[in-house]
Amino acid sequence: MENYDIKDKSLAEGGRRRIDWAEREMPVLRLIRERFEKERPLKGVRLSACLHVTTETANLARTLQAGGADLVLTASNPLSTQDDVAAALVNIYEIPTFAIKGENNVTYYKHIGAALDHQPHMTMDDGADLVSTIHKERRDLLKNIVGGTEETTTGVIRLRAMAADGALMFPVIAVNDASTKHLFDNRYGTGQSTLDGIIRATNVLLAGKNFVVAGYGWCGRGLASRARGMGSNVIITEVDPLPALEAVMDGFRVMPMSEAAKIGDIFCTVTGDINVIDREDFEVMKDGAIVANSGHFNVEINIPSLEAMSSEKRLVRPFVDQYILPDGRHINILGEGRLINLASAEGHPASVMDMSFANQALAAEYMLKNADKLEKKVYSVPGEIDREIARLKLDAMGVTIDLLTDEQVKYLNSWEEGT
Repeated sequence: MENYDIKDKSLAEGGRRRIDWAEREMPVLRLIRERFEKERPLKGVRLSACLHVTTETANLARTLQAGGADLVLTASNPLSTQDDVAAALVNIYEIPTFAIKGENNVTYYKHIGAALDHQPHMTMDDGADLVSTIHKERRDLLKNIVGGTEETTTGVIRLRAMAADGALMFPVIAVNDASTKHLFDNRYGTGQSTLDGIIRATNVLLAGKNFVVAGYGWCGRGLASRARGMGSNVIITEVDPLPALEAVMDGFRVMPMSEAAKIGDIFCTVTGDINVIDREDFEVMKDGAIVANSGHFNVEINIPSLEAMSSEKRLVRPFVDQYILPDGRHINILGEGRLINLASAEGHPASVMDMSFANQALAAEYMLKNADKLEKKVYSVPGEIDREIARLKLDAMGVTIDLLTDEQVKYLNSWEEGT
């Protein structure tokens, strides 16, 4: 294989224009890139990244490249690649990229293998596919790897399970744990981009519909809030009593999926777990139900069981597979059950990814500086990095805040003063 595998290099100029457009909304990452160009903190580091190949990711790749990283990029989802961006990365920015929108599973893992053939010193993951493949199939690479970073809730869950089993063989920073990531990317980014994907795929009116959100984590909170803002009657399903209680107190109806399945018009899973919508749910769904997923992997909807139940399947619109059941009901699955915000839309807005990818860049720098002190486990982003990103974002937005006085600092750090 050459040092890239993309759809069409001639798309590069259009990709460059869209990358530049996204950069205007990414001031924090731009400031980091300017520093990286001067200091070159990643010089000589071979870095393999498995991320959604979008305009925002391209600006992260440019930042890592500016910092001196020898970077190879592969897609973290078969449907999330923007082919013009992949072309620009290869043809204009000379970053080896392995990503084609709609690639099959064989090609997807072939691309993962190509990124790992780079023999990385560091990994950068969105779903932990690089890390899991290294540990399962490419353990020869472990001797060179100092550490990695992980972007998503789903990936962090996988990595913490590996660490708990004693299987994780190098430290990983959970970028998803940063407040400037999950409070903004997951809530505001997922909330808006998921609705964008559902609307682009279906062109349905959300107002008046029963919109079922499976999971009330930060992604679920964002999605539920935006769906309500569009006029939907939002229903939450949960397995954890704490977020379920929070959803009730936020004014949403909460019920088991077995009940929600009977009355929902639109369903979206954001849990990170498997078979959240299962055979028994399809059996009671309304004719015409729309089912989507915005969790990282396409396992939250049990599509194989739906296929087994169905007498016919047909593509009725781009990214809309309609399954016809023997009783005549139609169930519509969006984006093959993959991340709908990236399958049929463009993912999160650049201004949100600005903070997420600033965390990625600074976490990579931190990992390189501190790898020899870190154990083989999952670490949160250091608080000083989180706060610095928040400060830079506020500055870019023209927002100023108060500073503590010496008296206030002394008071907060003392125990002698009482009421």
